[in-house]
This record gives sequence, C-alpha cells and structure tokens, in this order.
Amino acid sequence: MAETEQRHHRKPLSFVRRSNRLKPSYQRAWDTALGRELLDVPTGDRDTAVAEGFSIDWAAEYGRRAPLIVEIGSGSGEAVAAAAAHNPDTDFLAIEVYRPGAAQLASRIRREGLSNVRVACLDAVEVLDKLLPAASVAELWVFFPDPWHKSKHKKRRLVQPLFVEKAARVIAPTGVWRLATDWADYAVQMREVIGASDLFGNPHAGEQAGEQSPLTAVRLGDLDAASLGKPTQPLPLAEALDHEGGWAPRFAARVVTDFEQKALEAGRRIFDLTYLRRP
Repeated sequence: MAETEQRHHRKPLSFVRRSNRLKPSYQRAWDTALGRELLDVPTGDRDTAVAEGFSIDWAAEYGRRAPLIVEIGSGSGEAVAAAAAHNPDTDFLAIEVYRPGAAQLASRIRREGLSNVRVACLDAVEVLDKLLPAASVAELWVFFPDPWHKSKHKKRRLVQPLFVEKAARVIAPTGVWRLATDWADYAVQMREVIGASDLFGNPHAGEQAGEQSPLTAVRLGDLDAASLGKPTQPLPLAEALDHEGGWAPRFAARVVTDFEQKALEAGRRIFDLTYLRRP
C-alpha cells in the first residue's frame, strides 16, 4: 500500500454515510444514469473508495478536451447544474458521497439535458488521489462542507493541511480554489490552513477586514450560537474585530441553494474564500 493511501486510511473520513438506501424512484434514476451521467467506478475496500489501478480517460469520457471544474459535495446539484447550463464549453465533475443525492443529481442532469456534467459517488479524497491527473483541474469548488461542530469531531473536517496538498496537486497553475461556508469557526480554519500553504495565494488578502468583515459581525452577536438556539456570548468590538480579513466577494456563479437560504434565515453569515494556485 502506498504511503499516501496509508496516511489517508489512518485519517478520519470527512463524512458519515447517514443512509445508503435508495427509494425506488432514485434507484431507477441510478440504474439509468450509471455509466452515463453517473460514473461507473470499481470500488476498493469501501464502497466510496476507488479500486487500485483504475483510471479514467477524461477526454474520452466527455468526448472533448475542455477546462474541468470539480465540485466536492454537490448535494442534489443546484449549483453545479446551473453552472453547467451557463458554461457549455466547460466540463464539470460533481462529487457527492451520498447515494440518494448522487441519484437525484444524475436525474437532474439528464432531465436538463446537460452533457457536460459527470457525477462521482465517491470519497472526494479518493477521486483527487486516484482519478484526477496532476494539474488537470481549472477550478475546485468546496461549498458548505460538513462543519463538524463538536471539538472532538473537527479532525473530520475536509479542509486540513493534507487535503490542501492534494488540492494543490490537481489544480493547474494559476487555477482557482473557491470555498464557502456558513460557519465562522470553519471559515477561520479554512483561512488559516490554506493561508499557511505557499502553494496558494489569496487575491483578496486584507479585504473585508475590521468592521466590514462578516467574522466581526458574527463575533459581535455570537450569531452561530444564536442560530443553534444556544446561549450567546457576544464580544465587545475591540475583541470582535477581524483585522486579517481576506474574504472574497460572493462568487456570482454560485446560485443561492435551499441549503444556503436556510442558513441565512437562521441568521448566519456566509463566508467566501478564493485562492489561486501558485505556478
């Protein structure tokens, strides 16, 4: 077993399969899309792992050579389907580990006639490690990953130092990594972890700092705790100020999904981050 594979299996997974069962309509969608919109990938020791030695010829898969955008955690596909419809000259790979979500997404792609999207119902780390060649991705999207709130579970978060290395391998030089989260604590972790890497640069360094920062607003009202109905501990302005900033403007191509709308209605703030892969 390779060193990277050993390190991966010792690391806790960033997801838990809550339900793998498909209701009949989703099973029909799955069966219809498998080998077409839904990638048919032989699995390894887990049903979300990729079998050793398997590879994909992406030019043959899409029938062309075009920029590739990869979205991790696509859910039912609201964001990636909208982006694919507006960018027919770009190919999209949607990674969604939950079978019901992947089946729903594949069904959406077929219903909307999108020929430039494929769905991988696999562990994103496995896809990055085994299926994507180096420098093959124009953009990587990680929108609203599982925040793993409890302190003992934060080691499960997707955006960790080792994942940054994996992302850097597949993103082409000057390519883009876009992230978004509605949880301030995870936003800070993303900013710290990716910002510590010399493989990426933040084109918005220093922007939206101080009183203009969404992080300052969260701290002033302890908005994340409030959104969960927990007792709040607002900070005074001097302690709440986010002097670093670095938050990106909202990515215009990211549609407001039902998930994001619920976060806004709960009173949370949305944090966008953008990083460029250094040559």
